[in-house]
Amino acid sequence: MAASATHRLSPFLGRPPRNPDNPFYRQRCHSMVSPYKVAAIFWGPRTRRTAEPRNLNPSLGEFTLIGSAPEVLLCCSINFGISANEMKPQEVSISVVSSISVISSKDWDACAVDATGPEKFNPFLTHAFLSCLEESGCAVKETGWLPQHVVAQDENKNILGVVPLYLKSHSYGEFVFDHSWADAYYRYGSQYYPKLQSCVPFTPVTGQRILVRNTWYRDQVFDMLVTALKELTSKLQVSSLHVTFPSEIEWHKLKNDGFLQRIGMQYHWKNRNYKNFDEFLMDMKQSKRKNIRQERKKISAQNLKMKRLRGDEIKAKHWDSFYKFYRNTTDNKWGRAFLTKDFFHNMGSKMGDHLMLIVAEDGDELVAGALNLIGGDTLFGRLWGCLPHAYFPNLHFEACYYQAIEAAIELNLSKVEAGAQGEHKIQRGYLPVTTYSCHYILNDGFRKAIEDFLEYETDQVKDVLKLIHDSGPFKEGID
Repeated sequence: MAASATHRLSPFLGRPPRNPDNPFYRQRCHSMVSPYKVAAIFWGPRTRRTAEPRNLNPSLGEFTLIGSAPEVLLCCSINFGISANEMKPQEVSISVVSSISVISSKDWDACAVDATGPEKFNPFLTHAFLSCLEESGCAVKETGWLPQHVVAQDENKNILGVVPLYLKSHSYGEFVFDHSWADAYYRYGSQYYPKLQSCVPFTPVTGQRILVRNTWYRDQVFDMLVTALKELTSKLQVSSLHVTFPSEIEWHKLKNDGFLQRIGMQYHWKNRNYKNFDEFLMDMKQSKRKNIRQERKKISAQNLKMKRLRGDEIKAKHWDSFYKFYRNTTDNKWGRAFLTKDFFHNMGSKMGDHLMLIVAEDGDELVAGALNLIGGDTLFGRLWGCLPHAYFPNLHFEACYYQAIEAAIELNLSKVEAGAQGEHKIQRGYLPVTTYSCHYILNDGFRKAIEDFLEYETDQVKDVLKLIHDSGPFKEGID
């Protein structure tokens, strides 16, 4: 949920076709798509045309579980249930709902908590967070995010699993960039949009995407949901299905189901059982430690007062101010304001103690703020902004990174996830970690071209990860 971002395009990995807008050429190219004909796959956000989302058939049919643990036979039927002569089968139906409000918060959250475990509670997977996005008009059809959440139920209508899913008419708000893939489709006379996307909108946060209740047959329900997702992709004749920022375990599982694998990079701070901020600094190289102390002293010298507000301490006036900060960030540097003021107010009323708003006060005036969400073992840093006239050197580092580290130590959290991008985080104690995404591409020609590109990209990402770790800000021997 980073506020804004710009990205430099890398060189083409091939020569683009000539005059792609010529109707005759487009028709000819469409019939010639092959692994060797798809060019112009590169990094960076770039969009062409978008298509209106298509209406979905809300029923994906039924699956049937036969047998008992641990010897269970899984039978799948997309259009009808499968019976068995040996015993009465338990049918599991798979359907699509156009709003998370159709599902009770109790049922959705039970799936989310069982998927992660309470010790790794992820606030972004909750019914409260996702419903705030829909109710405030952020993740809705009108903004190119048509909710199409997948639901698995047993024959008694008990919900066994859910998948947050959206039919999208663009690639904004995802943080796994595939604009160049859309460009390649367009150049060859094909449509990339709409596409299916399983993710948390506007939020580059890792977490489970296939949310399944903790039953003895949870693995079978997981497989059912994946099969249903693939069937839905084919049934709708969309170009592709994307699962972004899944857990590493899901990433490996989905490879076996025909998904292409992609990796990325974020910067996280790791809590090595520190008692306080100074103890953390002692693990840093001397030059980095000195720099951080100097930056924090400059905040004190500017007479800024930093506060960490939680739950009921965050008033409506704070959300009003923070929305101004957010818009000041998004309205600069070609950013996009994906989130509305109502979203922040709704989230404040629904999510309570899972929120931490770090604010900076200059006298009686709020001049800047950073939004964090509190998980079971992680502090998630999301958005930052300040007033247009505010200029306080190093305030961004203090509000987003140092205050978050202090909060994580106080709350005994294992790490701080500071959002997407930002090499400047490294010298402040945030090291790169691998992020994951999976991509199910229907067209064989485009699939092969994208697969080749991902192999090349993966090697580059791994090289960068190693380089940064080898020259990191910590003393030798500290991982």
